Amino acid sequence: MLRFESTTMILFPAIDLKDGQCVRLKLGDMEQATVYNPDPAAQAKAFEAQGFEWLHVVDLNGAFAGETVNGAAVDAILQATKNPVQLGGGIRTLAHIENWLSRGLARVILGTVAVRDPALVIEACKQFPGKVAVGIDAKGGKVAVEGWAEASELGVIELARKFEGAGVAAIIYTDIDRDGILTGINWESTLELADAVSIPVIASGGLASMDDIARMVQPNAAKLEGAISGRALYDGRIDPHEALALIRAAKTEPSKTEALQ
Repeated sequence: MLRFESTTMILFPAIDLKDGQCVRLKLGDMEQATVYNPDPAAQAKAFEAQGFEWLHVVDLNGAFAGETVNGAAVDAILQATKNPVQLGGGIRTLAHIENWLSRGLARVILGTVAVRDPALVIEACKQFPGKVAVGIDAKGGKVAVEGWAEASELGVIELARKFEGAGVAAIIYTDIDRDGILTGINWESTLELADAVSIPVIASGGLASMDDIARMVQPNAAKLEGAISGRALYDGRIDPHEALALIRAAKTEPSKTEALQ
């Protein structure tokens, strides 16, 4: 199997949108939302100023509704930052994908529709090369859909393999059982997925501390495109400058990074 080896490991800061505000959920529960910034555009600008080079955005209301709900907040984010933005949550049709890409998104993330209609994802990859990512959210090893409210019988690797060779830009793998509770990324399952497919994998769910940053720059994680951080950044458990410096060091001086462990 061809193996993707990342030379540009990315730390994606996350902006999760609920009712127009920047929040973080605990275990994917909309009733356990903490508001971190009422102005998502200002948060996007702050992440850019801290040195981040990408932005991960999720329309939480949209994920449940099956359509865009926080569109105004996403548009404001796109106006506020020069960084490329990837967006997930409620994107279910080719027209919806085209609309968002025309508004300036770098790529869309397809989750529920990847389970319900894999052929649509494959067609989207043909129409919009390099612009389509697949979000695979798992609970107990099974894929969850509809904003994590519904479990399927589909295994994570089984779903991912449906898209081999289709041109998917990345798979964003979230372990729901760890999301927002700062217990650390499920590295075992994430790397198992990355080993099983040639599509770049982005780790998500539970990134807790600089220990996770140190783990993501180890040689056996080089196949990953990067990892997403939410609550740990907002709570100050991860220092942006220290984290980004460690990632830069890993790109240029792998032996130096190993010595830091």
